[in-house]
Amino acid sequence: MKLDYFIMDVFTTTALAGNPLAVVMNTVGLSTERMQAIAREFNLSETTFVERRPSAVEQEEGVRVRIFTTQEELPFAGHPTLGTASVLKLSAPETLRGDTVTLALNVGLVPVRFSSASLFGEMTQRDPEFGAELDPREVARLTGLALEDLDPGLPPQVVSTGTAFAIVALVREDSLARLKVSQQEATDWLRAHGARWFYVLAPAARVSGAAPLWRARMQFNGGEDPATGSAAGCAISHLVMRGAVAPGERITLHQGIEMGRPSEIFLSAVRRNEHRETKSSAGVTDVHVAGSTVLVAQGQLFLP
Repeated sequence: MKLDYFIMDVFTTTALAGNPLAVVMNTVGLSTERMQAIAREFNLSETTFVERRPSAVEQEEGVRVRIFTTQEELPFAGHPTLGTASVLKLSAPETLRGDTVTLALNVGLVPVRFSSASLFGEMTQRDPEFGAELDPREVARLTGLALEDLDPGLPPQVVSTGTAFAIVALVREDSLARLKVSQQEATDWLRAHGARWFYVLAPAARVSGAAPLWRARMQFNGGEDPATGSAAGCAISHLVMRGAVAPGERITLHQGIEMGRPSEIFLSAVRRNEHRETKSSAGVTDVHVAGSTVLVAQGQLFLP
């Protein structure tokens, strides 16, 4: 059995930066167990599997894609969505409807719109759900930070646009250098509050006339993520809901700096009303997460 695959670097315009992704094509009939084993073989943060269907079905219902880490299948993740849509634009242009590829993920349909002939794409994530506000003292302790590092005007909160993160906003960019999540204890604590990981961000110095700039880090068991598109969607939702970013304003977010894999993510969201129920979207919608993708390798898997 031969399966074509692509390796993409996502949220970057430069190879060997951003977040790497393996995309395996034409996997109809492949078992979940075999997909999980292939994801372990690539040993990247995520691997996606494209299950092609008749063109008429894909135009109406999207291209079926499944996302795996080395440990489990995910309902949604940001850089795999953008990277897989970029592969489809390159290798299967018939999946485009106008300038948009729509992926049918476990979380539902996610459209990715591309700019002209480039691999700069913009996904529209699900409207956010705002979960529990978190005790700042516990958050500071579990992330290795001081309480004074956390921005009191942006209390830490669980937010999900398909995968739930604890969004933690800091006052100063330099505090990010001291982030050290106590992973074993934090995992149980976060799960009890409905989240999977901390996503920690801070405003950064901006060039005059440029878009607002933020920096972020996301540590997890076994390492750190160079770009987390799903968490970035949660973060811009949180910032817009709390009034730290104006509705519709595009910000730039840099991640992966500490790892030597710099990533650049472009974010915006709008707010249509003042509804603030805890589990609602608080009126936040049109959550856009954008960036570029670079093809770095392609080949074939040979399977028994």
